[in-house]
Amino acid sequence: MSTTQNSVSGPVNDVQEKRDLHQQVTDTIISQMEKGVAIWQKPWNGGDFNPFRIPMNIKTGNGYNGINILLLWSATISKDLKSHDWATFKQWNEKGEKIRKGESGSLIVKYDTFEKEVDGELKKLPFLKASKVFNRCQLASYVPSEPELSEAVNKVEKLKNVEKFISNTKAEIVHTGVFAKYNKLEDRIYMPEQTLFIESDDLSATEAYYSTLCHELAHWTGHEHRLNREFGKRFGNQTYAFEELIAELSSAFLMAELEITNTPKEAHASYLSNWLDVLKNDKKAIFTAASSATKATEYLKRLQTVNL
Repeated sequence: MSTTQNSVSGPVNDVQEKRDLHQQVTDTIISQMEKGVAIWQKPWNGGDFNPFRIPMNIKTGNGYNGINILLLWSATISKDLKSHDWATFKQWNEKGEKIRKGESGSLIVKYDTFEKEVDGELKKLPFLKASKVFNRCQLASYVPSEPELSEAVNKVEKLKNVEKFISNTKAEIVHTGVFAKYNKLEDRIYMPEQTLFIESDDLSATEAYYSTLCHELAHWTGHEHRLNREFGKRFGNQTYAFEELIAELSSAFLMAELEITNTPKEAHASYLSNWLDVLKNDKKAIFTAASSATKATEYLKRLQTVNL
């Protein structure tokens, strides 16, 4: 009797874990979407490394498939990794490699089965198993290749009045990686390097860079110690969409206030169109968002005198 209980207890726990893992996988993908990936056309390059290749397992030589492709793409982008090679801790050890101290593994999942008696019949029931893998870039032996700085051309013109405005906010801004975001928990803005920003039919590289930074600064004003706006927790969440409306309108307002551009840009309208459902569901939403955007820009302007 005890043997049967022991054989079932693991999978039973895994059945409970199945629900948690499905949510964890979903949250991981949503988190990456919230950083802007695949939501709109970003006005900067992703660098020389293309993260969207099929991730490979170094032991089997096979590519990962299904949801694991999305999970490892997400990890590659969020951790700013530069390799498509992955393996478990044990598999790297078998290759004589060690994981660099402080590195965290990335989630992958697979379905397995366990036997359980159901209505007098022994059946195989599926459950989801989780494991962690590490990228080649996370190895102690990994040495990143030096970028060819001579090829990196910065097309962003430094605007002294705008740089002063941004500096006076005292916002912490870190230039790294290939995405722009405001991390509320860290109270920190992340931006791609200026050399990654590109020209388009609608925006110069300078306009692309500063409009993106203004967008993130607007999010920064919503922190609980500033204007204390409610941030949505999930992509598709109405509150999340509304905060994006505020940030993009603020960016458009600041672009005009700081004379970065003389005309409203199609890029702003294109981005705002992603949140049409919010506008369709609430005819007053655009008025409320515009009012909140004005409060955000006014807050940033007040900091100019406070921090002189």
